[in-house]
Amino acid sequence: MALKFKARKAPGGGEKGTSGYYAVAKGVGCAGKITTFAPMNPYQSNAWLPTTKKEVEARGWDYLDVILFSGDAYVDHPSFGAAVIGRLLESEGLRVAIVPQPDWHGDYRDFRKLGAPRLFFGVSPGAMDSMINHYTANKRLRSDDAYTPLRRPGMRPDYPSIVYTNILKELYPDTPVVLGGIEASLRRLTHYDYWQDRLKPGILIESHADLLIYGMGEQPLRELVKRIRNGERFQAIKNIRQTAHIAPHPTEGKAGSESGGPDILLHSHEECLKDKRKQAENFRHIEQESNKYEASRIIQQTGRQWIIINPPFPPMRQDEIDASFDLPYTRLPHPKYKGKEIPAFEMIKHSVNLHRGCFGGCAFCTISAHQGKFIASRSKESILKEVKAVINTPGFKGYLTDLGGPSANMYQMKGKDEAICRKCRKPSCIHPIICKNLHASHTPMLDIYKAVDNLPGIKKSFIGSGLRYDLLLHNYEEEEQNKSAQAYMEELITRHISGRLKVAPEHTESGVLKILRKPPFELFGRFKQVFERINKQHGLNQQLIPYFISSHPGCTEADMAALAVETKGLNFRLEQVQDFTPSPMTLATEIYYTGYHPYTLEKVYTARSKEEKLAQRQYFFWYKPEFRKQITHSLQRLKKNDLIKKLFGRAQ
Repeated sequence: MALKFKARKAPGGGEKGTSGYYAVAKGVGCAGKITTFAPMNPYQSNAWLPTTKKEVEARGWDYLDVILFSGDAYVDHPSFGAAVIGRLLESEGLRVAIVPQPDWHGDYRDFRKLGAPRLFFGVSPGAMDSMINHYTANKRLRSDDAYTPLRRPGMRPDYPSIVYTNILKELYPDTPVVLGGIEASLRRLTHYDYWQDRLKPGILIESHADLLIYGMGEQPLRELVKRIRNGERFQAIKNIRQTAHIAPHPTEGKAGSESGGPDILLHSHEECLKDKRKQAENFRHIEQESNKYEASRIIQQTGRQWIIINPPFPPMRQDEIDASFDLPYTRLPHPKYKGKEIPAFEMIKHSVNLHRGCFGGCAFCTISAHQGKFIASRSKESILKEVKAVINTPGFKGYLTDLGGPSANMYQMKGKDEAICRKCRKPSCIHPIICKNLHASHTPMLDIYKAVDNLPGIKKSFIGSGLRYDLLLHNYEEEEQNKSAQAYMEELITRHISGRLKVAPEHTESGVLKILRKPPFELFGRFKQVFERINKQHGLNQQLIPYFISSHPGCTEADMAALAVETKGLNFRLEQVQDFTPSPMTLATEIYYTGYHPYTLEKVYTARSKEEKLAQRQYFFWYKPEFRKQITHSLQRLKKNDLIKKLFGRAQ
């Protein structure tokens, strides 16, 4: 199907794109140029992408090219995936609508109201995996939803990617469905589902979607639109990078997709059901290929079908990531939510993201599976442009809540020699040691912080994202990197925290930290000393707040008791704690389910029962009188009477 970019004369001259925004720089995105727009007054209803038939008709449209269904409320902001994808497709000259939080009960009227689009439906569960959004680590149903107006629960189903797509396939069997977002990324192959306590097939099998996009979707979507515009049939498009599809045989779509080497054939879903060790073996390939410059196709058989995962795109160039953040977002919730607070928006509305990706490779983190380990950084100009937009946001009082990213201090960091990075298979650039090829200067971040703080309207900018203190304390070969790290710590602690700095050592014991892919706890002690010294020098009274985790694979009750003693010695009474929740496609979850470490195939102990988990969690709260008796009994059972004395001052 050939597509046409329709343009109409706008009042006062110039051209008006089908989006309803005045084009100030013309060009077709899929040909390598991005159409940019000057936004309308954000208080006009047509400043947002349409969400209803009435809003579509108000634009004079008699058809739609793409309709997006999202499990989140519609917030037109670059932190919300549906808005990013909608604006991206709009910049390609397409007519796009969004249906946020559709009602999946009854007659499916929310799925019918806009009819079928010319090209495809897009489906996303929202910013979070729906099961983590719905349930606690103890599998208790949460009473609120931060991505819904007024925190109202029950506005999305469990597994909305599957539910929404099945409904669309029932109503419009001939219209393709493209699946994207966090659930697509984390569930693209056989995966363990903690909430059903079973191994599930890749999400394409249960959802029946025609195409899956994993990771950040801009590059594959632009390529998809380009292919369709060039006349290719949707169902014939099989070899776009960073996509997955179901095939009747494993060689389908091979031509043109070669990248890092021969295809990797995983153990089948059925083999993994029979043998947990094979599931562990699969994960190593999946994680490595997800974090390579030049990856291979991954193929897995499920029944008589084959899931084919094409390799990812290279990291986004600066101009590409700038183009995404520079799209004409209103940065506000849709007017339909007027007077109804959306907590997730309130949390980020005065923050700015500097980069994507994280090379930490933490065992329980899903970032590498979704964004990858290579850092894609925005230009200074793009960042300052967004900060100025925040300054003009209603209610802004001069305080930026975060200048950060997945990790606060990885902006502009990359390999010194890209050729080495292209061959690298490691999931982390800093564990077990910091790579010698990593250029880890903090100078670009300092430049951004100072430029932002010098803008009229900014009183103070805070850094609220997670901090990697191992990057700050490492002894680099280049003196510039050492000096920039020292300057960064000084700047951060004296100017960019609001009285409390949160960091995540996660544990104290070396065996657990090794599985976590975290640095030795001794490094946290060193950072604490630096923090206290700088505070004292500047007459500040600020707190360092550490995050810790219990029941992580490899952690025993004795390890938690040792954590309690260690943190007591540092005068901490822990507040920021969590019980490990297995989320799909992480190293920790694979260990939790299989009992094997995927990289060594050695058996690893993991607390699984409710009793085991509570026994570990109690040590966080040794200082509370109501826990003292049961902790004492536990330590006596473990024959750790010496720890009783260290915790409570006397042996029992």
